[in-house]
This record gives sequence, C-alpha cells and structure tokens, in this order.
Amino acid sequence: MSKNRTQGYKGPYGYQKPKEREPRPFIRFKCALNNTIMDVLRHRPGWLEVKDEGEWDFYWCDVGWLRENFDRIYLDEHVRICHFRNHYELTRKNLMVKNLKRYRKTLERDAGKNELVKCDFFPKTYELPSEYHLFVEEFRKNPGTTWIMKPVARSQGRGIFLFRRLKDIMDWKKDVGRPDDQKDEVPVENYVAQRYIENPYLIGGRKFDLRVYVLVTSYIPLKAWLYRDGFARFSNTRFTLSSIDDHYIHLTNVAVQKTSPDYDPEKGCKWMIQQLRHYLTAKHGPQMVEKLFEEMDNIFIKTLQSVQKVIINDKHCFELYGYDILIDGDLRAWLLEINASPSLTASSQDDYELKTRLLEDTLHIVDMEGRLTGKEKRVGGFDLMWNEGPVSREDGHLDTLSNGNFVPNTHLGCVNDRKKHLKHLQKPAPFQKKM
Repeated sequence: MSKNRTQGYKGPYGYQKPKEREPRPFIRFKCALNNTIMDVLRHRPGWLEVKDEGEWDFYWCDVGWLRENFDRIYLDEHVRICHFRNHYELTRKNLMVKNLKRYRKTLERDAGKNELVKCDFFPKTYELPSEYHLFVEEFRKNPGTTWIMKPVARSQGRGIFLFRRLKDIMDWKKDVGRPDDQKDEVPVENYVAQRYIENPYLIGGRKFDLRVYVLVTSYIPLKAWLYRDGFARFSNTRFTLSSIDDHYIHLTNVAVQKTSPDYDPEKGCKWMIQQLRHYLTAKHGPQMVEKLFEEMDNIFIKTLQSVQKVIINDKHCFELYGYDILIDGDLRAWLLEINASPSLTASSQDDYELKTRLLEDTLHIVDMEGRLTGKEKRVGGFDLMWNEGPVSREDGHLDTLSNGNFVPNTHLGCVNDRKKHLKHLQKPAPFQKKM
C-alpha cells in the first residue's frame, strides 16, 4: 500500500516502517488513464479499483503525478508503479541524445573505436538553442540537406517541422541573442535539430516507422523484456522530398494521420510487425531481415545501457517503453525516439487487441500475484532479452551462430502463441488461495 509521509508513521526514533500487515484477498489498483489499460485492470481477476485517496497496491500513474508525489510517499515492499523516478533521462529527446553521446565516448575509451559502430544508430542531433552554433557548423558542411526540428518534451507530432534553410529557424538565433533582462519573460522552448533520413524504406510509396515495446523491470541489475508484437505506422500520403511542409507525408504519428481527409478509421494506417516481417523476408530474404532485426536488438540494449548508471533504480518501479524505429532504403535501422508513455488508446480493433495483450502480459511480468519463479525467459508475448547480460534462446538453436555471433532471445515479429505459454500462470495466486 502507499502512505503519505505526513499521515503518520512517526515514532520515538523518527520515521519508521510500519509493521507487516496480513495479505488482503485482492490487489487494489489506481489508474490515471481512461483507455485500454483501465479496461485491462478492471477485468483482471482478483484486482479491485480504488479511487481518490484510497490505499493502493498498484498505480498506473501519469508522469505528472510521479513528479509531484513520488518523494513524499512511503511505498510498502509489494507496491508497484509504472515509471522510474527519472525516466526522462531516456525519453526526453535531448537527454536521450546526450546520454547516448556520453555512452559512445565511454565505449571508445574503454573498448576502442570499433565499438562505436554499435552505437551508430541515431542521426546527427543538436539541442537548440544551447548547441545552435555547433548545429550551424554541421549544417553548412552539407548545404541542401533536410533537417527536422522536434520539441524535446512534446508528443504526437506537435511542433515538428522540416527545413533546409537556416532562415527557417531564425527565431532560435534571435532567442539566443536576446538581452539578458528579457530571457526570463518568454522562456525559449528547447528543440532538437536532427538530420532527416531522406531515404526511408517505402511500401506502396509510403513512409512508415515501427513502434516496438520494451519492458524494464530493473536497471540494477538491468533486466529487460522485448514484446513480440508491435506495429508499423504508415503515412497516408505517398513520400516525396519536394514538399517538406506536408506532415501527412513525413510524420507517421497516428495523431497526425487521423486528421487527413483520406484517413480510414476502420483500417487505420498500421501493419502488425509480423506482417511487415513476412513482407520484408519475401522481398529481401531471411538473412537480410535477420540482420535488420539484430540491429534493432542492439538499439534496445545499447540505449538502456546508456542510462543504466543514470536512472534511479527502485524495486517499486517498472517501465514500458515505446521505441520508434525507422528503416531506411538500405535496410538499416535508426532510432527516432523513445516514449515513457506510449499511447495506449486504440485506433482500431486490431490495435485494441494488441495493446490488451501487451498490457496483460506486462502485468504478468510485474507479477503482483506472486506466480512467477524469477527464472522465466518468456512470459506471454514477452521474451527476456537481457538479465545482467545477454539471454540465449531455448528453441533448439545453438547459443552462437557459425560466424560466432550471439543468438539473442528475441523474437520481434515472430509468432506470438502467448496463450500456450500462459497456461502455467492460470494457477490461483497465493492471495486467492486464502480467500
């Protein structure tokens, strides 16, 4: 349960942990969102919703609540919340790039320049206005190149625009040069300027990116799970670089695409990742597609390692990340951004079913019921890909390929026969046996 530190627990020797209480016959939850996660929580056997200031065992909170309340409450041993305290180190666009750049330098120092190749998966990026002059220097090396501007703390495509001329962002230069006595009057919103990938892989002439889900249950030690399902988000308009002002061409966010006059709400603009993997395999062969998906595995692990010593680890916390990955015309994977609050609002029936499965399996791994042994390598649609080190497959493959490369326990875009693997979780939870 949670308790506000102002509500008691003050003993003769200061703040004290309360005595252990008898287990309750149900798990009390709160939820700050009114979408798929609320449906999943309300239909979970043995879980009971509490509202207002009621005591709770599990809270799917928003980041605003976390920022305002986390340091003011006591959390019992069994309590879980859905964010790490400083999750933004990986999910704010500028901090993600800063941490990745620092991690690259650490790798170069400790392991040599050859290791840097493994971190070469995000485009050149600069924070504005603080790195404006560095950006201008790089910009002038390649005149005519397309860049994309993104606000560091906004989502769903808001505030994003493409540009090829410095005068298109002269507002930043003006902000940098404002008199000191005016700088606090209108704060400058931080953006990142990033090289736009001008050769995205196209299907039907349309650009797309991938939304992939990674669940982290601990940073020290690092324990991360990769979900087999995900989806490709397509633009609603054929790709061209001749019109960089058209968001329907360049931004794949559903929040943007659903405002298009041609948007079909029944079909949406999504493919399941299984469908995409089949398409790519048929067109390019299994070897090239395996290499592409291995590149994605590398992105997931390297990004988490880049913040492993920065994130404040807490046994009460877990994080479901939404990774946005772009594939270019050379079948190379690029990291666009990472979301701490990936959208859980469904845009179609298929989308709703995917997110329902994802969230149910997330709760299985968080394991409020105490059903897991801690030795599982798969739970539902999640595969354990890192547990203090890489996790190997147990599906008949050798631990390494003939070329010596490690075979990770990842199956993104493969068959998700999750029901078969959830049968052992159907036994009653310990608290249910006492009812």
